[in-house]
Amino acid sequence: METIFVPKRLVEMQLIDFANKDSENFIKLCEKMYQDRIVNAAKEIIEFGCKIVMLTGPSSSGKTTTSNKLSMAISQMGVPSSVVSLDDFYYNKEKYPLLPNGKKDYENVTALDVSAIHTCLSEIIATGKTNLPQFDFATESRKLQTKALDISTGIVIVEGIHALNPILINTLDQTKIFKIYAGLREEYCYNGQRAISTRDIRLLRRTIRDAKFRGHSVAKTFDMWQDVCKGEDMYIKVFKQEANLLLDTSFSYEISVLAGYVPYLKENLMQTGESVDKISMIEAMLEHCTPIGINHIPAKSMLREFIGD
Repeated sequence: METIFVPKRLVEMQLIDFANKDSENFIKLCEKMYQDRIVNAAKEIIEFGCKIVMLTGPSSSGKTTTSNKLSMAISQMGVPSSVVSLDDFYYNKEKYPLLPNGKKDYENVTALDVSAIHTCLSEIIATGKTNLPQFDFATESRKLQTKALDISTGIVIVEGIHALNPILINTLDQTKIFKIYAGLREEYCYNGQRAISTRDIRLLRRTIRDAKFRGHSVAKTFDMWQDVCKGEDMYIKVFKQEANLLLDTSFSYEISVLAGYVPYLKENLMQTGESVDKISMIEAMLEHCTPIGINHIPAKSMLREFIGD
């Protein structure tokens, strides 16, 4: 099946502001459109007749929540489904590859136990059963106990940044594998000039999430971002054309929600004594967005992965 990717759409911020005059219903519409994309993807997967879905996407594209929502949709259609994270296949920290500057290269596929991945995926295709490793991110090491997976009559969704890397899947029966690339497909302009890219949106998502839930300063996330983007270009985006489906994880109302976090991000940056350059960049990016609150965003929205309750 040949995959045709529709170009990204460019939306005027003035249109977003106009729609947000009724933000409650605009949010409902955007959430419904995302859920419709999930349901349509689930139908395609079942029709394909696969045993494994390999789902990838760049940082903060919403892979984890999207994988779980997709699994739920498949299950609701009468086919058992479960999610497996490639993150559990990381080696212990002492075996990570290194960047030229000596930092650990978390984005490199060789940070994963490729042999163990081959074994588990082969067993899933053959029997629907396998034992999965478990990774402790606090210690950056494998747990001693494994986790049994038994889904002999269903579909397993394997999510992670390297899910479409041929190193992991080329030796497997390709008729049993459906490949998805999850990514944002909407960018924003002001008076016809592009102002916010999909990469900008993902950076803001990650910055808010890391500051709120992972104890990272805004400055730290910004400083890491260049290496993250290099890793995406080297290890993720190069395999986009291998996908059977590109799953859009955009929400048109999102830029107005992100605009409301500018004061929070400014405060975080000032607490770390950073220069005003990063603050100015965030403000310039969102200066034409009218902020809206998060009260009408559903509790189970994919965006809650980044902004919380």
